[in-house]
Formats: sequence, C-alpha cells, structure tokens
Amino acid sequence: MSGPRALDGIRVVDFSWVRAGPWATRWLGALGAEIIKIEWPENERGRLPSSTTPKHLETNLNTSGNFADTNVNKKSLSLNVRTEKGLEIVKRLIAISDIVIENFSSRVLQKWGLGYHELCKIKPDIVYVSMSGYGHTGRNHHYTTFGPVAQAASGLTYQSGLPGQPPAGWGWSYMDDTGGMYGAMCALTGLYHRNVTGKGQHIDQSQMVSSVPLNGPALLDFTVNGRGTRRPGFPPGNRAHWPGTPLVNNYRGPTVAPHNAYRTHPGGYNDWCVIVCHSDDEWRRLVQVMGSPDWATAERFATATGRLQHQEELDNHIESWCQTLGKYEVMERCQAAGVRAMPVQSAEDRVDNDPQLQQRGMYLPMEHPALGTYKVQNAPFRMSETPVFNHLPGPMIGQHTQDIIEGLLGYSHDDLKTGFADGTFWPEKRPRFPYQEEMLQ
Repeated sequence: MSGPRALDGIRVVDFSWVRAGPWATRWLGALGAEIIKIEWPENERGRLPSSTTPKHLETNLNTSGNFADTNVNKKSLSLNVRTEKGLEIVKRLIAISDIVIENFSSRVLQKWGLGYHELCKIKPDIVYVSMSGYGHTGRNHHYTTFGPVAQAASGLTYQSGLPGQPPAGWGWSYMDDTGGMYGAMCALTGLYHRNVTGKGQHIDQSQMVSSVPLNGPALLDFTVNGRGTRRPGFPPGNRAHWPGTPLVNNYRGPTVAPHNAYRTHPGGYNDWCVIVCHSDDEWRRLVQVMGSPDWATAERFATATGRLQHQEELDNHIESWCQTLGKYEVMERCQAAGVRAMPVQSAEDRVDNDPQLQQRGMYLPMEHPALGTYKVQNAPFRMSETPVFNHLPGPMIGQHTQDIIEGLLGYSHDDLKTGFADGTFWPEKRPRFPYQEEMLQ
C-alpha cells in the first residue's frame, strides 16, 4: 500500500503493557504514527512464557504469538526508566514526541517522575493518555484491575449466565480490546484538540467506567422502570425464545422463529449455520430455498406465533435440511433468496475460509524475525485517501534501541555501549540476544 497515512509524522511514546494499552497503540501505528514502546525485560508480562509460542520454537521473550499480534506497528526501546540515566533519556524522547500512553494504576508513572505535570515541563503540548482500571480520580483510583475485573465491576459479568446460576465470565477479556479502542479514540481526540488550540492535555480514561455504557438496556430498565439488573428466563442466544419459558422478549429484536444455529454437513464440531426469519415473508422465502417440503407448508408454521408454539419441531426439520449441505452453501442459498443466514466461524474459518474477510485483506501475512511468517489482523475499516495497514511486525525486545538512541536522539555509539554495560538498556546479569550483540559491534 502507498500514499500518506492519517498519522504520518506523529510520534507516540508507549509505556503500556499487557493488552488494553498496547491494543490502543497498535491501531495508532496502523494509522501511520511512529510507536516507540518502552519496555524492560523483567516487567513486560505480555512477553513472558506463553501458550501462544509455536511448539517448534524456544520459549523466550521474543516468541509469544499473542505479544507479537498485540504489538505490531511498533518499535521497541529497552530502557530502565527507574534509573536517573534512563529517566533522562526517556524525557529527551518525550520532548520530541506528540503523545504519551500508559495503562498502569494511577500512582505508578508519577512515582517514576513521569506524571503528566512533570512532562508538561519538557513538552507543554503533550497529549497524555492514561488508561488505568479505575482512573486517576475518585476514592478507588489507586485500585489495580484486569480486564475481567473491570467487567465485573461494570455490571457486564452479572448479565452473563443462565438463570439461577452464578454470573458467568465473558471468555475473552473483552474490555481489554474495547478499552484499547477507547484509548485510541482518546488519543486522536486529544491530538485534534492540540492541533486546533496548540494545547495538550491529560486524558484520564478508566477501563471500568468505559465498560459501563456497554450494559445497554439494563440502564434503562433501572432508570425508567426502577428494576435492577436481572436475568429473567433464558438469556437471548441461538433462539430468540426458549420453549418452556414465559414468552418474554429478552432479545434486542423481535421474538421470532426460526432463530437458531443449525448443524450442517459433515456434522463436525464447528459445522453450524445461523438462520433467522424476521417476518412471515422471510419464512416463505426460506421454505422455497428448502424446496417447499410438505412439512414446511403446514398451517401451524404459517405465522410467527405458530412457529414459536411449534419451535422444537420446526428446528428439527430445518436442521435435517441443513445437514445435507455445508454451512457456506446454506449461507449462499439463503442469502440469494434474501434470508438472513451466516455460518458459525472458528478462528480457522475467519482466517482461511471467509471470502469476505479475504477480499477485505483482514488477515495478511507478516514476517517476524523469531516467529517466521504468520497472518496478522488488520484494521476493520478502510480509508479511501489515507490507507490503514500493518507495516511492522511485533518487535523483538529492545530491537530498535540503537536506532532510537543513536539515530533519533543523537547519542554516540560509546553512549550505547556504556548504557548496556551499566544496566540502562539491559539488565547486567541477563544474557543478551544476538541482535543486541550486533548493536555493540
């Protein structure tokens, strides 16, 4: 891809770690910003031994697949900012940068001498984005959190689960990725304000508070109806309504049938297709797609009310038809007739089998120095004038230390050697990687 990108010329100093903060800077990098990740090998949890390391590789700080995906589009500067020398270097870097992003609890960077007011002394118009769990104000601002913890406090966890059972988790740490998107939005807003007014600011984003608006109708149920969060009947899922439960609309759309995930050929673990008919007209179209079998033309299935009353029988018949076709064939036939249908997709399906994602370039291969070639997810949107794309693989730790220290900041090669020798750029007792030894030649 060619052409200018939206954030060309913008430099971000990235103090974030684990997921939420790095997810924010990942997208700023895709938009063209230069992301310089400040890290130290003793502290970056995301680089620690990981189940996402390919089995044929040694597990080390550079072979976590999850870290590599989370941190594409970045450069890595290994720097001990808790030393006087390291602090002086990072302040020199911030003085020529536009944005600082961090996602530690509220007191951490202040203790290091890198709080917002301190940085304003060296860069008055700095855009400083904090992405802590509880924010930098309020009685609990010093609390430490994690994605699932923030979800629990926000109310999301309570809404998930079966009636009468304990609250259920969300599987993936949803708020880490959502919080990262919020973080990128905060950075862009602050940058726009600075470009218009010439003034920077401290943007205080709370991961827990950011998840509160995602509760949806539960807020209205309390403020309008005076009812607390509840899980009446079976929660909306594959079916808009579960047989044997009161006909209450727990779903965000109409209570209809068919509305389910149906097993398809060849009947493997992930051979399913979801079909939904929102109207009697859509149902009649589905009947035609299925070849107008006698059972489907029965009077009891002619209306939504009848289909809900006989939903179990209805689903059994539809599934019998679906099992004669693969899930993508079911989708194609239904969509051609204007019936809502989509396959249930695994990670393999999304990356290798989905033609729409392939044509939009959602997963394109990148070459990583330690992991080899692997596919990386790109931005889920397109921009006609300023392309968005991944341009750097996730960095090896300290991979760009020489480029930044000597090339960008103007220190000498002897300064680089001294920094490695005294523990500024790498722990003195930790073995160095071959590429670091090459820097010192």
